[in-house]
Amino acid sequence: MIVAERKPFDEIKELIKGYKKVLTVGCGTCVAVCLTGGEKEVGVLNAELKLSQQASAEQTIFGEATVQRQCDMEFLAEIDDMVKDYDALLSMACGAGIQFLAERFPEIPVFPAVNTTFIGVNKDVGWYEERCKACGNCVLGMTAGICPVTMCAKSLFNGPCGGTNQESCEINKDQPCAWFMIYERLALQGRLDNIIEFCPPNDWRNQKPQTLIQPGYEERKTSA
Repeated sequence: MIVAERKPFDEIKELIKGYKKVLTVGCGTCVAVCLTGGEKEVGVLNAELKLSQQASAEQTIFGEATVQRQCDMEFLAEIDDMVKDYDALLSMACGAGIQFLAERFPEIPVFPAVNTTFIGVNKDVGWYEERCKACGNCVLGMTAGICPVTMCAKSLFNGPCGGTNQESCEINKDQPCAWFMIYERLALQGRLDNIIEFCPPNDWRNQKPQTLIQPGYEERKTSA
């Protein structure tokens, strides 16, 4: 899932400074799961914003709404009637959701209340670890399901560097060496031949805007 964290409170206040009616919009998927931007977090942020204005001459009206997914126009349509009553939107979704919200309502400023951090996994309540950088060229089949791009500090595609130190990375003894883990798992699976296969340089497709149209749906793009 996409993992995010809330922006510093003072930064959020500065972003919406001067606006009289602000609608805080949450998202019910990834940011809700990682306890950053769901319905509960929308309510908490609005309560903090209102409390911060008690001793101020500036009084802003804060509304709140949470849609199932901000990265889906179908769900954003649910707040069409609400948005027209506000002069700014404060999104608690990931960067993709924020951009879709801004595209849906181009005449109204949209501000981010969170920072999108990484694609990760849920290790425990409130504990998330990055596992994927969306590099666009997945090699997990070759590396026994351990991502060398994310788990290796140097994102090495072809075996370990010279800094492996008793199963740990040279940058930090608490950081496991990705290629040691890959070796151990490949050995367990009887697939150690993979370790000597050459992986060509990545074209790093995540460094430029991408579009993906699944087979059988090409006509949707041509008719759009």
